[in-house]
Amino acid sequence: MSFLRTLGSFYVRIGRTYFSWSAVLMLLAVIVFLPLGLIDALSTELDVESLDLDSGIKIAALVATIGALTATSLIGEVFYSGAIAISLTHPADQRPPGVREIARRIDYRRLIAVDLLYVLIVVVGMLLFIVPGALAFVFLGLSGPVVELEKRSVRGALARSFQLVRGRFWLVFLVLVPIEIVGDGIGESLGHLVHDALGHTFFATWMAESVSNIVLSPIFAIAAVLLTLELIAEKDGSAPALNPHPSPTPAPVRA
Repeated sequence: MSFLRTLGSFYVRIGRTYFSWSAVLMLLAVIVFLPLGLIDALSTELDVESLDLDSGIKIAALVATIGALTATSLIGEVFYSGAIAISLTHPADQRPPGVREIARRIDYRRLIAVDLLYVLIVVVGMLLFIVPGALAFVFLGLSGPVVELEKRSVRGALARSFQLVRGRFWLVFLVLVPIEIVGDGIGESLGHLVHDALGHTFFATWMAESVSNIVLSPIFAIAAVLLTLELIAEKDGSAPALNPHPSPTPAPVRA
């Protein structure tokens, strides 16, 4: 199969998985990104200029609030990426794990550490004339799913992501980068539509942040998980099986 056909078939798989799992994905996204959108809206609406920064108590309160908002946002993103990896690879003859079970199974410590390192490396790379940041975005972009699917350490997940992407760089690049760029553009358009409908209010900002994340975040998460499964299978000969449907497969009826 030619590279273009492989790439096209991969996008088809992402679309099919998205629509097959849409009910589960949207439920999880609402649970995670509705409160996360509220946090983002609070951060956006925070008027630092109006605060009395001469007051040590207010400065301490401001730092504590920003730290809490940042930590909560990170946990929300981590929860969702882990939830997708767990949901898409549950056994075909079982129902998808519930929210509580997913919350118990996610390795928050490792995923948060991987996310922090990943963002730091990409940002530093972007400051070094963009290209190193783009390379880091691609080569380390599968480290999150690797943590959940293979239970790797933080360092091991970053190294494993690099190993998986090496030799398949252009496939990963042409899946993750366009989804990220197009998703950002669509998210901004959705945000403008929400503001046009609801006005420029705090509620509108909350809804704009939430709607764009609820609709678009599942696409990137699915792409990352599918790429990880595909490349693990290529490298090792086998990988956790993708469950194409959220409902259990009926057991065969014995004659």
